[in-house]
Amino acid sequence: MRHKPGVMNGLERQLAAYLEAEVNLGRVEWYTFESVTLKLADDTRYTPDFLVMLPDGTLECWEAKGFWRDDAKVKIKVAARLFPFVFRSFRSKPKRDGGGWEITTYGEHDDD
Repeated sequence: MRHKPGVMNGLERQLAAYLEAEVNLGRVEWYTFESVTLKLADDTRYTPDFLVMLPDGTLECWEAKGFWRDDAKVKIKVAARLFPFVFRSFRSKPKRDGGGWEITTYGEHDDD
């Protein structure tokens, strides 16, 4: 089933709850869901799940991923090369593995 734009799926709701906790802890200043679309090339665009502003004003693009579609990983890597944002993907860890998030960073100081 394809994602319906503007409507959070379950994993995106989990990440939004995590973001709310980060706001309450002062580690995130502000965030918004699917509010920006980045043009990567002619007829190729990428809309990150969340645009996140940290307390120092740094903007990051956060993506909730259960799995990667063929083009999605390419798009986030291209976006990280073209734009001055840090891009992070968040994958939910199973409770049996301690829960939380597996975070991969693209852009400045890549993890990948």
